[in-house]
Amino acid sequence: MKEKKLQSPLNRREFLRVCGTAVAGGAIIATGVALGIKTKARAGNVFWQIDPAKCTQCGRCETHCVLPVSAVKCIHANRVCGYCDLCGGYYRSNVKDLNTAAENMMCPTGAIERKFVEDPYFEYTINEDLCNGCGKCVKGCSSFGNGSLYLQIKQDLCVNCNECQIAQVCVSDAIQRVDFATAYKLKE
Repeated sequence: MKEKKLQSPLNRREFLRVCGTAVAGGAIIATGVALGIKTKARAGNVFWQIDPAKCTQCGRCETHCVLPVSAVKCIHANRVCGYCDLCGGYYRSNVKDLNTAAENMMCPTGAIERKFVEDPYFEYTINEDLCNGCGKCVKGCSSFGNGSLYLQIKQDLCVNCNECQIAQVCVSDAIQRVDFATAYKLKE
């Protein structure tokens, strides 16, 4: 009968090699899991959104987004709009002449475009490239109009931060992370 040789205990060098391999493997697995979770969240399961009913148009969406130009943009609810001649989101209040001089405009970047439809109706569209998410037009529309303009986070622009900077400073708690199934609260 053959005698079994007992394995000798690990020497120090072997022990360190085994531990180093285990630690490195654990780090690789943990990184893969973390990236998988982030990818899953960005794949459309959850994202940031503004509740138009809670938004106070404080202007922080423009100044606190981590992007150079905010991912928050003005949205126009066409079904709600009255296509007014004197739009509170387009013109400042107490405008003496209805002209398109810069000092008469509510939007500081000229993002709202106005097109004549028929007397006395005008169609208003938002140029997203110019919109900075300041909310001045939304505030004007809510104060002097029917509230057809509102702010919303554009998901194609948003980087979906774990802790949205705008949500942290939102005084009305209007920005929430929501499931894809309940996405985009719209004004009807």
